[in-house]
Amino acid sequence: MKSPLAAALVLSLLAASGAQAVEPKKKPQPAPAAKAQAGKPAAAAKGKLGAADAKAKPAADTKAAQAKPGDAKTIPPAAPKPSAPAADAAKAAVGAAAVGGAAAAVAVAAQPQAPLTRDEAIKRAEASLNSSPVMTADFVQIGGDGRRAEGKLYVHKVGRMRFEYAQPATMEVVSDGVQVAVRDRKLNTQDLYFINQTPLKFLLNEKVDLQKDVKLVDVVIDDAGASISIEDKATFGGTSKIKLIFDSKTFLLKQWQVSDPQGYETLVSLFNIDRSSAPDANLFKIDKGSLLDFH
Repeated sequence: MKSPLAAALVLSLLAASGAQAVEPKKKPQPAPAAKAQAGKPAAAAKGKLGAADAKAKPAADTKAAQAKPGDAKTIPPAAPKPSAPAADAAKAAVGAAAVGGAAAAVAVAAQPQAPLTRDEAIKRAEASLNSSPVMTADFVQIGGDGRRAEGKLYVHKVGRMRFEYAQPATMEVVSDGVQVAVRDRKLNTQDLYFINQTPLKFLLNEKVDLQKDVKLVDVVIDDAGASISIEDKATFGGTSKIKLIFDSKTFLLKQWQVSDPQGYETLVSLFNIDRSSAPDANLFKIDKGSLLDFH
């Protein structure tokens, strides 16, 4: 006889399943003013002005010096250093190019990466699901009633999967590729279902094709990752709604949420995912000699 508990939980249990600066141009130094040197001040030669008068009247001395240029020896102004306009222009061009290149690099780095499109997210999800035929992971399951369970998940394509619940839970869900067994270790019961009645059957295909295997309803992409919502009308009891949630960086499947035809929701989160080690084949065997209730 079918276990009422297994019948109530089967859908939720299976659902679980640096720049250079431009060098400034040097300004040419102004030519120094001509230094007038008078051999002997005209005032002193004439003996008309004393030393005190010479200090008190510098303007008069200057006029005297200017009045007698023949007596003064003028030092010619220093010639300015020859300018190199070609060299300066080259330095400016190199510096400007370096500054522009650095600014462009900073601008590119500052631009946020373009968000994934719907098609790109689907392709990355499929590539992740098809990257390995095997997987082992720890899982935590939260039911619609808030109850929490945890355990180990084993997958070996094609079609084989096992949810091994840790105590105090007494349930096990095993798929051998053809059938799915829901076992209750405490009650010593086992219910069998066809694998095509389970909502996550498409994840066990040799090659997952989300656009062909299921009905795509919505794709949402944000900083947390990408969530792909689908519908499956062939599940036990009616249509199930499934949301697959992928990590934003690795695009590994990290969560899924299943709403069964009665609206019962189950959320499963995966941790410590291993996509390289093949699980023991004995984990997927179903003992069909026990008391069975086939659906």
